[in-house]
Order: sequence, then C-alpha cells, then structure tokens
Amino acid sequence: MAGGIEAGGGGGVEAQMRWAFIRKVYAIVSLQLLVCTAVSAAMFFTPAVKTFMATTSGLIVLIAVFIVTFIILIAMKIWEQTHPWNYVLLGLFTIALAFMVGVVCTYKKGMPIMLAAGVTALVFVVLTLYTFWATKRGYDFSFLGPILISALMVLILFSLIKLFLHLGSIIQLICGAIGALIFSGFIIYDTYNLIQKYSYDEYVDAACCLFLDIINLFLAILEILGVSDWN
Repeated sequence: MAGGIEAGGGGGVEAQMRWAFIRKVYAIVSLQLLVCTAVSAAMFFTPAVKTFMATTSGLIVLIAVFIVTFIILIAMKIWEQTHPWNYVLLGLFTIALAFMVGVVCTYKKGMPIMLAAGVTALVFVVLTLYTFWATKRGYDFSFLGPILISALMVLILFSLIKLFLHLGSIIQLICGAIGALIFSGFIIYDTYNLIQKYSYDEYVDAACCLFLDIINLFLAILEILGVSDWN
C-alpha cells in the first residue's frame, strides 16, 4: 500500500504522486458518469426502448446484462493492473452498468430522475470535501468498512424479500433511506481509502468503487422519490 497524504498536507514527491493518483481516479470516474448519463438519457428518450424493456424479452436481456456485469467485475479484479485489458474491462463494465441504470430510468419520469441526480451530485461533493478535510486533520474512517459491508448484506437481503413480497410504499421509502445512508458511508470510506490506502496502480479499483457508490446512491434516492405521485 502506498502512503497517503500527510495530515499537514505538506509537499514532497509522495504528496505529488498521491495527488496525481487522485486526479487520475476522478478523471476516470467523471468519464464513467458521462458515459452513464449519455446511455441512460438515450434509453429514456427512446420510446422503443421503453416498450421493449417492459416485455419479457426485455427482462431476459436485463438479467443477461446483470450476469455479464458481474463476470466483468470479477475479471476486472483479476486483471486490474494489466494494461490495456484493465481499461477494456473498465469500459465494458461502465457501459453494462449504464445500461442497467438506463433500464431503471425508463420506468421513471423526468422530474424525479433530475432531482435524484442533483441530490446525488450535491451529497457526493459535500461528503468528498468533508472526507478530505477530516482526513487532513487525522480522522481515520477505516473502521467503517466492516460496518458498511454488514449493513449492505442486510439491505440486499431485505430488498430481495421486498421484491417477492411487495411490502408497499412505506417499506420502499425505508429501504431507499437506509440505502442512501449506506452508500453515503461508502463514499466517505472509499474516498478515505483513495487518500490514504490505495497504491498508485490501483486506480481502476478505486474508480470503480467510487463510481458504484455514486450510482447506488442515485438509485437509492430515486427509490425514495419513487414513493411520490410522480410515478
């Protein structure tokens, strides 16, 4: 593991290399978000796509893409430091995840999507700035890892139960709120790791973690807004 930025924020070769690594990660995440936005918008504004995704064939395609995305994620972990395959897999992963986000958006209306995107951007910026500020002052967020993983497992289990039992809008609101809290915590945790823990050749892993945090936070907020009369 490479050393992080020192609490005092001093200069030196180590700090310069860490800042270069951080800029590279955020550049990758920005590109991923741009691709995700473009794919989701194209799907949302194409009536034929909305119609197809509402069919059984559309559901089969979605399940297939989900499985492929999971396989790509495993492959990325294996070849995350093998150039250029790490970039190829990163691109495929981004497009696949963008497709799944686009599918979710096809079932929503424009206003909640825009609000969810705006709130997600605001929360991400605020939490990122807070984490940089707190880490510079010596705060350690590494303890969040086991807590967040455990909470995520419970949320996934509860979401599966909700999916099959159709427990109603109140449960949907609770799941969305808990999910938003969990992925907000992941943003803090993964940003802390970006600053302090990741080695300089783990930029693909770091970018994917932050990208997944942002996407999942967006989906959680969108689920909260889905309780409203917009849908």
